[in-house]
This record gives sequence, C-alpha cells and structure tokens, in this order.
Amino acid sequence: MTALLVTVHVIICIVLILAVLLQSGKAADLAGAFGGAGSQTAFGPRGAQTLLGKVTTICAILFMVTSLGLWLISGKTSSVVKNAPAMETPAATQTRPVTQEQKSGTPPSGAEKTEQKSEESGRK
Repeated sequence: MTALLVTVHVIICIVLILAVLLQSGKAADLAGAFGGAGSQTAFGPRGAQTLLGKVTTICAILFMVTSLGLWLISGKTSSVVKNAPAMETPAATQTRPVTQEQKSGTPPSGAEKTEQKSEESGRK
C-alpha cells in the first residue's frame, strides 16, 4: 500500500512540476510588457482557465491528498529507533592501586617503571 502511494505521489509531483513550468505568466502578452493590465480589476483580466491551469489545480489537490495519506500511513508504523537493541555499556577498566609515590606527585624511578611494566605484561 505504501509503495503504491509513494509511486502515485512521485508521478503527481513530476506532472505538477511540468504543468507549472509549461504555463506562461499573467503578464506574458504584449500589454504586460508595457505595464498595462488591460482591465480595472485588482489582479488583471481573468480569461477562461486553460488546460494546463486545470491540470495544475487537479495535481495540486492530488498532491495534498497523497501527502496526507503518506503522513497517516507513516504514523501507523513503529519507529525504527524503538526496535533498535539497547547499547551495551563498555566493561569497566581494570584499575591498579595507586602507590604512595604516585599520590605524592613524584614520578617513579626507572626500577619502579620496569616493575610496573612487568606486572602489566603478566596480567595480560
């Protein structure tokens, strides 16, 4: 159902774009080039609606209807985020006990560094 509605919606969009681009503007006649409206009405003279005008009106209405239909259908489906598994928290890292020298802020000597490295490699 959704695929059919999306297909119809895309076709209507293409027809609507073409119908709007193929129409000429209101002031496309010779009087419009010189600024004359040709009538005393507020928006200029209104003739009979052309075929492209009717197609544009029908496609605009169908576009709104299919947009609302797609919106209603999308509200019935569940969210992708709700179906996603929960993220695993990373395992706690092993902490080594803090020695007295590290608490005082003095860096360990070379012999202590070697001992710490050998302890770490033994753990792995």
